[in-house]
Amino acid sequence: MKSKVYFLETQSENRLPELLEKVNPKEIIKENDFTAIKLTFGEKGNLGHVKPKKVKPIVERIKALGAHPFVTDANTIYVGERADAIHHLQVAHLHEFRVDSLGCPVMIADGLRGNAYVEAEVNLKHFKKVKIAHAIHYADSIVFVTHFKGHEVTGFGGTLKNMGMGCGARAGKYEMHHSIVPEIIIEKCNSCGLCLKWCNASALTLVNIQPPNHPTIKLDSTKCTGCGECILTCRFGAIKLPWNDPVKTCQEKIVEYAYGTVKNKKFFALNFLQYITKYCDCYGRKEEPLLPDIGILISTDPVALDQASVDLVNEQFGSDFFRYIFPEIDWRIQFDYAEKIGLGKREYQLIKI
Repeated sequence: MKSKVYFLETQSENRLPELLEKVNPKEIIKENDFTAIKLTFGEKGNLGHVKPKKVKPIVERIKALGAHPFVTDANTIYVGERADAIHHLQVAHLHEFRVDSLGCPVMIADGLRGNAYVEAEVNLKHFKKVKIAHAIHYADSIVFVTHFKGHEVTGFGGTLKNMGMGCGARAGKYEMHHSIVPEIIIEKCNSCGLCLKWCNASALTLVNIQPPNHPTIKLDSTKCTGCGECILTCRFGAIKLPWNDPVKTCQEKIVEYAYGTVKNKKFFALNFLQYITKYCDCYGRKEEPLLPDIGILISTDPVALDQASVDLVNEQFGSDFFRYIFPEIDWRIQFDYAEKIGLGKREYQLIKI
């Protein structure tokens, strides 16, 4: 049987409460549940993240069921505004994720320094156990709210990535990223040094290359954690990921973390196909959307949900949008592996409401 994915066009987004009912939330969220609403607050200056006014109807529905919702995200591994709970919450507050605007608490799921986690047993190809952020692991139910967009490692960032990379504590994020090593394209580097400020491992240095006597960035692969923030930071395309086995493996690792996040959990997920950008919401500078807004999708199957989202984006674009913006990345790997380990199905029935 095909998984059901429900679709609400952007011009009808005021019907979001009606969309929520399509997954029968009272069968997923029970009275007195601690319900995590997992999203991203967006890096400081980012415009693409799902805004609080669109999250509030979800909060209200959960509270109407007698549960106790909280909005949450886990800390990042790159050097930015969201690497610890104090600065992360300041960004959340700046972006209006507050009790007075949402009607529920806001917390950082893996604690002050990102080291509050629980090891969940998965016994899969890459991991026997995965390090899931403490507050997410101990939530009774979860609602995933995801801004659907491009991503420099996985091709696109959807619910699977929100569940996997997004719910891993900082140590888990290192596990998923650590085999990825970017490449430096010397001819494109203008030696501005901006990437050095964002490298969490001090793996980048500015050196003078002879010939042609050109200052450029040098990467120490033994120090690199693979977070990919240097790729986002570089304005000149001088840093890229080689499409090799370690990068492909990263997609599978993210899927294994997603599996560990929702193991024995009740959940549903929404993808917001709005303000679709090339890069993820960790991108701290203003980025213009590349496509018109499409709508909001909801499902209890994260694989079907992401597949339907990809299909709608590609239909809007007229071809494979994600291979257009990242020609070297095969985004299908995450779907194949997620289906293989039983996380969901790629076949779906799209139901427009």
